[in-house]
Amino acid sequence: MYTNRVLISFASTIMIILIDQDETIAGFNDRFQELWKQIHPGEILIPTEQYKSFTISEQYPPELKEKIEAIYTSPGFIASLPPIEGSLKAIHEMIHAGHDVRICTAPLRTYKNCVAEKYEWIEKHLGKEFIRRIILTKDKTLIRGDILIDDNKKVEGILTPTWNHIIFDRPYNRDASGPRLYSWKEWKKVL
Repeated sequence: MYTNRVLISFASTIMIILIDQDETIAGFNDRFQELWKQIHPGEILIPTEQYKSFTISEQYPPELKEKIEAIYTSPGFIASLPPIEGSLKAIHEMIHAGHDVRICTAPLRTYKNCVAEKYEWIEKHLGKEFIRRIILTKDKTLIRGDILIDDNKKVEGILTPTWNHIIFDRPYNRDASGPRLYSWKEWKKVL
């Protein structure tokens, strides 16, 4: 249970802030939509605002799953994701405020291009020094921190997390309760 008093007390404390990468600081769904329209112009296109679940392929009929996965597992896809508006500035502001900021991201199951490109994306957008701040894990509950900012509404694993989950607002997580970051402009208020 989160109260305003608990969240306000974090504001004056130096924290370990874990931030998810895809759909939190990097526009995974927007890039997918762009490529889907180019590669499969005659196929159905589900607008991102209509997404009901975390996984893109769950939005579409099962027979399109292979075509969908072929796009987001292709070479260059992860490296080409656009930054989400205000995310990079917010990360630099958090660091400037003295917080320890880490990118805590899960690789895709088909990881061949994904892992290296996640590093490439961070280096391109946050600088070479920031690649030391990347944590790749399928189970984010294993990672210690004060805050996890993630678009996944239900981050589960084998441990009880040490961090408080702040949901980064996306259409598919709006039914979840708890602290929410609607845009990177408001990160100071939310933390």
